[in-house]
Amino acid sequence: MANYFVAFISAVIISFIMTPPARRLAIKVGALDIPKDSRKIHSKPMPYFGGLAIYIAIMACMFVYMPHTRTNISIMAGATIVVLAGIVDDMYDMPAKVKLLLQIVAAIIAIQGGVRIHFITNPLSDTGISYLLGWLSYPITLFWLVGITNTINLIDGLDGLASGVASIAATTLLFTAANLGHDFIVMQCAIIAGASLGFLPFNFNPAKIFMGDTGALLLGYMLAVTSVLGMVKSVAAVALAVPIFALGLPIFDTAFAIIRRYVNKKPIMQADKEHLHHKLMKFGLNQRQTVLTMYFISMMLGIVAVIIADADPFRGIMLATISVLVVFYFAKKAGLFRKKEQ
Repeated sequence: MANYFVAFISAVIISFIMTPPARRLAIKVGALDIPKDSRKIHSKPMPYFGGLAIYIAIMACMFVYMPHTRTNISIMAGATIVVLAGIVDDMYDMPAKVKLLLQIVAAIIAIQGGVRIHFITNPLSDTGISYLLGWLSYPITLFWLVGITNTINLIDGLDGLASGVASIAATTLLFTAANLGHDFIVMQCAIIAGASLGFLPFNFNPAKIFMGDTGALLLGYMLAVTSVLGMVKSVAAVALAVPIFALGLPIFDTAFAIIRRYVNKKPIMQADKEHLHHKLMKFGLNQRQTVLTMYFISMMLGIVAVIIADADPFRGIMLATISVLVVFYFAKKAGLFRKKEQ
């Protein structure tokens, strides 16, 4: 346990120390988020590149505290591609298709390194029968990795929101992995959580720097590969439900955005001001109150994930089903996927 704590503290310190230089670099090269439309919450240019500090912290700690296996090297290589794509996007607004292509390349590198969902388990079977996915494991894993990589980016709309939610998700995965004895995943989660928290003091409202796509895509990618490795290591019948709830806030918010845009006949990739954090602010909450509320929601979903991981299959399925129904009920009440009146 001491090793995990040391890795966590190291990630916090490195991220914290590297954030001010990253801020100065962003200002020097002109990597600034300049508010151009009504979707922007802030009113003045804000430097990007907070993701660089997070990246340095994660890579340094993985190199020092984790074995140099083929899987680890592939994860680090994929993360580097994601970060490079994010840097270019933060500076020059990379076309969405090119950015997606680079995310796919990063995901394929991770898959080739052993990050794959090989099987699914029948949760209703008393014998825990598993079904090998065969060639389907490649597209399924690719979809998960690219999808989760983008979910963190989609909720990165308020000061401290993405970094805080990412640290909560990583901590949730850490606890579930620790209960199952998966030391490799515990270490990786500790590093991700530490790097996120080390950046948070500079990003919490009022923010001095944004993580940009560089950080949001990196954290999404790291949480995606870590959650896949957790599913691979687990033979629990409800293994798939655990990362879904651990990453529940960004996953559900993204799902509601897709549903909302579909029912309103809008392009799926078209940005809007109807995400959960926008709704909470419309209800009268300020930025800090909104972010803290979303932290609380993320923690509640994380607790559900931890309980599911430790429950028997039937109770796990029942809890997961009830939780999803509750989430959709409140999402509907909040108008997260309501059809707008013309």
